[in-house]
Amino acid sequence: MHIWQWKQWEVSWSSCGNDEESSIAVLLIHGFGACKEHWRFNQPELGKLTTCYAIDLLGFGNSSQPRASLKGEKKQLKDFSYDFDTWALQVADFCQEIIQKPVVLIGNSIGGIIALRASQLLKDHCCRVVLISCATRALDDKRLIDQPQWVRLTRPWLKKLVSQRWLSRNLFRNAASPGVIKRVLKQAYPSGRNVDKELIKLLEKPSKRTGAPESFHGFINLFDDYLAPQLMENLKIPVHLIWGKNDPWEPLKIAQHWNASIPCIRSLDVIANAGHCPHDEAPKEVNPLLLKIVQEAI
Repeated sequence: MHIWQWKQWEVSWSSCGNDEESSIAVLLIHGFGACKEHWRFNQPELGKLTTCYAIDLLGFGNSSQPRASLKGEKKQLKDFSYDFDTWALQVADFCQEIIQKPVVLIGNSIGGIIALRASQLLKDHCCRVVLISCATRALDDKRLIDQPQWVRLTRPWLKKLVSQRWLSRNLFRNAASPGVIKRVLKQAYPSGRNVDKELIKLLEKPSKRTGAPESFHGFINLFDDYLAPQLMENLKIPVHLIWGKNDPWEPLKIAQHWNASIPCIRSLDVIANAGHCPHDEAPKEVNPLLLKIVQEAI
């Protein structure tokens, strides 16, 4: 594990492999509530091909967990905006300062949104993006038209409620309990494969840190931020989709629609009997796909 000083915060990262002759590198970006170790079955395999990095986003893993700053609030000196622009800037700066060569960005869930936004910031220094069960952000205000009328009517009340720090802290305390983590994993990994003690520990440990509730507070208040199709609209680099067929939160039909309608998307691979984290639930099926995509970029 390494620490990179980014602005006034510490960012934890790891690397595997050391192919100095390769023209590119790979950066793995985890999803909400996860960390760089969530790529435990993928990073070593990708490291056989080229240098593969994994990063802890601010608020997660072993990176700093600063106080959340919401829109409209008075910002304190070391506050952090838990939004896709700021996370993407963290990723883009990491690529430029630490990796220092063109990258393939691979993101799971919200890590996919961050990868897409970071690719825009990096421009020619990003050569591929891989979205693994990318977050479709059903609760974003821009998708309210897809929601029932009662959801649209209660949205102002919901926003006001979840902006209360006392509520978000209580919600987080409940969500971070071992019992709830296990129940969520049973949903996310419908086959039950690789839901082991190591996985539970790597997800539970960061949640016990003092600042852990802050990223939760910031994230649940993101009601107006980027959507993946918006970021891909004018993207010139190839984008590849890998999706768990039984993802309980991000329907496969959305990925199929993206694949049929967005020009930059070059492939959609569906992983049978896998859910929201197919890279960890079914690495034997996912790793060959990732290796092929990276090989094509070299």
